[in-house]
Amino acid sequence: MSQTDLGGAAVLLDSDATRPIYVQIAQWLENEILAGNIQPHERIYSQYQLADMFNINPATAAKGLNLLSDEELVYKKRGLGMFVAAHAKEHILSKRKNQTLQQLIRDLVREASNLDVDESELMQMVSQAIQERKDGAV
Repeated sequence: MSQTDLGGAAVLLDSDATRPIYVQIAQWLENEILAGNIQPHERIYSQYQLADMFNINPATAAKGLNLLSDEELVYKKRGLGMFVAAHAKEHILSKRKNQTLQQLIRDLVREASNLDVDESELMQMVSQAIQERKDGAV
């Protein structure tokens, strides 16, 4: 695992995870955009800065940046670096709702079915988790 401390929050990259490190880098940058730590049209970290921050190969960091570029979440200014696209936050939110969250829900429903948890019990569990989140318990 590689760790860095940014603004008091430890950021971990799991080298043993099923997700490649460059994907973890891209997701970390997406999280920074969602949190408002990197604003639209603001310059993002370079591949060398990311490599230094996370103690990884610059080529790995570049692959993570390229994922964001391929999704048009960032744009390049020749000689200046990469910058966050105006629509990046909305695009990330939409992508995560329509892909990631939907897949998690399908997996949850499948697992509930495997465990013979009926719909009302599953909905009760989800409601309880939501309430715990609101109460600050999660």
